[in-house]
Order: sequence, then C-alpha cells, then structure tokens
Amino acid sequence: MQRDIFTPDHDAFRDLCRTFLAKEVMPLHEQWEDEGQVSREVWKAAGAAGLLGMAVPESYGGGGVDDFRYNAILTEEISSAGASGIGFPLQNDVVAPYLLRLATEEQKQRWLPGFCSGEIITAIAMTEPGTGSDLQGIATNAHRDGDDWILNGSKTFITNGIMADLVIVVAKTDPEAKHQGFSLLVVERGMEGFERGRRLRKVGMKAQDTAELSFTDVRVPAANVLGQVGQGFIYLMQNLAQERLSIAVGCAAGAAAALRQTLEYTKDRTAFGRPVSTFQNTRFELAEMDTEVTIAQVFVDRCIREHVDAELSVPDAAKAKWWTSDLLKRVVDRCVQLHGGYGYMMEYPIAKAFVDSRVQAIYGGTNEIMKEIIGRSLIG
Repeated sequence: MQRDIFTPDHDAFRDLCRTFLAKEVMPLHEQWEDEGQVSREVWKAAGAAGLLGMAVPESYGGGGVDDFRYNAILTEEISSAGASGIGFPLQNDVVAPYLLRLATEEQKQRWLPGFCSGEIITAIAMTEPGTGSDLQGIATNAHRDGDDWILNGSKTFITNGIMADLVIVVAKTDPEAKHQGFSLLVVERGMEGFERGRRLRKVGMKAQDTAELSFTDVRVPAANVLGQVGQGFIYLMQNLAQERLSIAVGCAAGAAAALRQTLEYTKDRTAFGRPVSTFQNTRFELAEMDTEVTIAQVFVDRCIREHVDAELSVPDAAKAKWWTSDLLKRVVDRCVQLHGGYGYMMEYPIAKAFVDSRVQAIYGGTNEIMKEIIGRSLIG
C-alpha cells in the first residue's frame, strides 16, 4: 500500500539516511556490538550530515525544521538496517523536545550547538532499580543548598548512559508533594559525585550502551534546572507520547524489514526440490504477516500525521506503541521459523532482529502500562 505522508524533500532525506548508514554505520556495527557501544566519531559524523537536531533552530546549529516526519524517517532507516546500537532517535525524539520547550536561552546557547554537532551526547534518566514503569515511585531526590541542588540516588537501564555528556535526571525535590514534587535536573559529565556503573549486558541491542548511573551529593547548579521546579512529572507526561510514537515507528519498520528478508530467503531456499516460498504454509504465513504489517503501518502513519498537526492523543500513542511492539515480536518469531535452523544463527539478520526486538515491549513504558492508559481513557 502506497504511503502518502511524505514529500520529495522527505524522500531526499531518506536517501541521505540510507547512504549515511551504509557508509558510516553498518561496516562497523558488528565491531561495536563486541565492544558494547558505538564510537563517538559516528555521532560527530551524524551531526555533520545533519542527522541530529533536525528540529533545532538554525541559530543553534540545527536543521531548523520542526517536522517529526524527518525523525520518523531516520528511525525507520535505522530499524530497517538493524543498526540497533546508535542512539540517535533518543537524542532527536526524546531529549530534544525537553531542551527546545523548557531550556532557557542561556541553556540553549550552552547545550544545543554541541547537541546538533554530535559533540554532546544526551540521555534521560527516569527508571530506577525499584520503580520500573512506576514513575511516581522515583526515589532519587535533590534538596536546595544555596544556589545549587544536592542530588542523590541511582538510575538504571539508561540508554546512552556510558557515553552521555548531558543527562536529564528526574528527581524528587519536594518529598511532601505528589505530582508537583518532581523536577528535571541536568547533570553534566565531570560533575563530582556523578558515577557511571557497569555497562549492562543485555539479551540484544548489544552495541547500544545501557548503564546504571549513581548520584552521590552531586552539586547541580540552579542554572541546570530544566523548566520550573516541581513541574517535572507534568513535563514527562507531555513528552512521553512522542517517545512512544518513536518506538512504534521503529517497530513497524523493523517488522517490515524482517518480512522482506524472509520473503527473499524463502524464494531462494529450497526444500524437497522446490523453493520454500511455494509451500502453502509458507504463503499463508507470509500473507498473514504482510497484512498485519500493512495495517500497522497505516495506523502509525496516521499517528505521525496527527502528531505533526499537534493532534495525537496520549491513548493513541499508547495504542501504537503496544500494538506495533507486540506485532514486531510475533513477526520476527515467525520469520525465524521460516528460516529454519539458519534463523537461529547470528550471521543471519533475522537472528539479530529476534534478540533486538524483545525489549521494545518493555521500554518507553511496558505494554501493560500502555493498556492501562488506554483503559483509563475509555472508562474516564
């Protein structure tokens, strides 16, 4: 089914993304998986190519185009290529909105040029060892001391955690308040008391650095508070819809890529003297997956269009996230089966897709949380 949400400018940007990934990422991705993180050089190369901070105004070094479709294209191409190690979508889709909407002019001058050039790698630290998706249970805290905030606590499962130069930390700044008790503090590399724990060993996405972070009496200047003190929870709720849409975009693209790979494999692979694709069971499996992937893409494209028009609802973003991430798991699993024994071999892209895909239903809020959001919107 023909997609209709992109213009020729978007198509040209897609070509740029594909060229960049083919030249700068894929030849090194296996090495990065062995090392547990990508190089800082690829971030700088992405900045030079215009793949970071597309929505950031040109005055700060960005692309100057506030159009989520460009973000979506980059995410789609990363997912299609299986380049699961590079954290560009987190920088563009998750962190950028906080800096653009909440940062003061002084903060923007300090952070955005490096953000766009790839010299400043960012992360956001919400999840804690004992909280998971329960953001209201965050225990990391900060109290005021003169012109500074003294930050204590720990975070886990932080994407870009090892490489990050700037981390937006969600902390409790008023122990007596509930939703009004959280603030966003920007912790920068080199601040005393800010430590990175071990690089976490994951089932998949091995080139993406994911880490534990700890904060022990970290003195964060008041000039590093993002937005208003006490409004952190509200800011999170305002930005999570785009994060979840970004996940959905990647999942839909990943499912489509797995299907394409499997279709080609079944055409080339023979069993009992004929191509695997000629067996009725194979055709039925491919037909079912193609139908589901097409339907998912149509819904995701509608969500993208509504998000560009500032009309995407929180429940619809949750629907897109849980449905596409579950679909990705189902599709990849069925594609492994159609590959037979070779589907279990890591030199085949489908095996890597199998281990990379599982976490999509967990991060960005578990799919159980997504269903809770949708359910509450129905009941009122």
